[in-house]
Amino acid sequence: MKTFPANVSYADTLRVWRAADEIAEIEHAWLYDHLLPRVGPGIGLEEGLSGPVHEGWTLLTALAAQTRRLRLGLLVTNNRIRRPAVLAKIAATVDVIADGRLDFGIGVGGMPKRDPQFETLVAPEYNAYGIPAGSWRDAVADLAEACTIIRRMWTEPVFDFAGEHHQLTAARCNPKPIQQPHPPILIAGIGTATLRVVAEHADIWNVIGPPRNTIEYLRHRSSVLDEHCAAIGRDPREITRSAQITVCYEDPAESRQQLRHLIDAGFTHLVLVLPAPYPNKVARWATDELITPTFDDGAQ
Repeated sequence: MKTFPANVSYADTLRVWRAADEIAEIEHAWLYDHLLPRVGPGIGLEEGLSGPVHEGWTLLTALAAQTRRLRLGLLVTNNRIRRPAVLAKIAATVDVIADGRLDFGIGVGGMPKRDPQFETLVAPEYNAYGIPAGSWRDAVADLAEACTIIRRMWTEPVFDFAGEHHQLTAARCNPKPIQQPHPPILIAGIGTATLRVVAEHADIWNVIGPPRNTIEYLRHRSSVLDEHCAAIGRDPREITRSAQITVCYEDPAESRQQLRHLIDAGFTHLVLVLPAPYPNKVARWATDELITPTFDDGAQ
């Protein structure tokens, strides 16, 4: 499941995560990584950006300390917000606190523009927080370097790094993550250049499912990832396909159908985005209305 840490209290988020932690069918829980709320349909720009939003890694640390079973992470960390060596240190600390339950999600980070299909502002924080957006080409190249640095921070005692975007001298991370050789790396993104980074570095690949991306389009992008893997000699079966959908409380049948289509398309790591405000016992509702019926109907 995934909960957005915007326009919702810490107490409400904690309530949902604690409940999910007691339900075996819910295997993982996620937050997003925005510093300002994204604008929703029918919400004006100033109104939409004025609500509260909790910083993702700080909130994740608190939730890691308050849960015992769920795998957890950010879907996904915006690589532009934090320097990769610092991010590796933060993530290692969270994995220690969570006793080895971190799934490390990372992505390029959206551009500061509106998504015309959903009337949302993609990555609204750049100007407000003085974060250089740069070009998309540079951002993808930066992500590739960041993934290399983060993995080395987790697996090597000390190293230097001389890249185009990052330079490190005697970089080290102590303590290391609990998980060995390192926490699973999830990379989100669907563009061709990003998929090359996925092929090189990811254990899990995540996409946004319907209605934003059709099943046919996701099948095509999955085949592109397979081609990238073949080009570098990696078995594409090593990369778990992951997809997220926003559930509809009023029409769970539609959400179940989307989940079945995704499974048929090879996406086996499924993330249910729970819109706020959260109904009472929403984690149990998601289990009874979405997870159990989907798999009881023969989905593998």
